[in-house]
Order: sequence, then C-alpha cells, then structure tokens
Amino acid sequence: MHLGYNNLHHKYNMTSDEKNIPLEEVQVEKDLGVWISANMKPSLQCQKAASKAKSVLGIIKRSFQNLDKKSFLLLYKIYVRPHLEFCVQTWSPYLERVQRRATKMVQVLRNRSYDDRLKILNLNTLEQRRLHGDMIETYKLITEILILSSSLRRLLTIALEVIL
Repeated sequence: MHLGYNNLHHKYNMTSDEKNIPLEEVQVEKDLGVWISANMKPSLQCQKAASKAKSVLGIIKRSFQNLDKKSFLLLYKIYVRPHLEFCVQTWSPYLERVQRRATKMVQVLRNRSYDDRLKILNLNTLEQRRLHGDMIETYKLITEILILSSSLRRLLTIALEVIL
C-alpha cells in the first residue's frame, strides 16, 4: 500500500536465500481489526462495521420473533453496538441507519419516530455516544496533565532543595 499524494510507488522486495521476491501491492489492508485504505478515508471501515452489525441484527431477528424492550436492549448492547463503535470515530450515516433499523425490531415501538424510540429505549444516537466518549477522554487528558504538572513542580522543588 502506498500512502500520500506524492508517493513514487516504489517496488519493494524481500530477500530470501539470495532471491528477490517482490512484495504484493494492495489497496486495502486489515490491521488489528481496522480496515485501512490507500486513501486513508474511514468509509471502508464504516461500511464493514455496518455490514457486520446488519448481519448480527439479521441473526437476532431470525432467532427471536417478538422482542420486548428489555430483551432487545440486552441483545443490542451486547452483540450489535460494539460493531458500530469499534474504531469508527467519524460519524457515518451507515452506522446510524443500522441503529435506526435495529430499534424497529421492538414490536411496540415499530411505528414511532426514531427519536421517540431512542427516548423510550433510553439510548443515545451514535454521534452523541462518540461525543460523550470524546469528552471523557479530554477530561482524562486534562486532569492527568494537571496531576503531572503538580507532581513535576514538587519534584523540581525537591531537586532544587537538594542542589542548594
């Protein structure tokens, strides 16, 4: 895979027993469960996540005829939502559509609006969940920096006392 606009697309070889074996050039690669494309856009990862979540939803739909609110929430949170949230930090309409479709699986909520279904099920949109997660991570970083800076001040004060 060649990344970047000004990449010269060099050919790379692996030497084995004095033989040069050319490495295959690929346009997409899966690494640690994340799909990476040559253009570095997250659309492929979002499509794969949505596809996997839809297949799990299909299994749930075929296995359970009538889902009540409690059963749906349990199955959705355990089996579907992790696929929608794993390594997809950018909002994608694909993923929100999957959640929209999933919430219709509860029979009594089928004819309600998406916002009403989310309120009744006590769920947030995936975008709101990502924003919430981002705020938590930002808080952790800021408090860690503050803790580190106060510890650093104490350490510097002790070091100066030892030197003087």
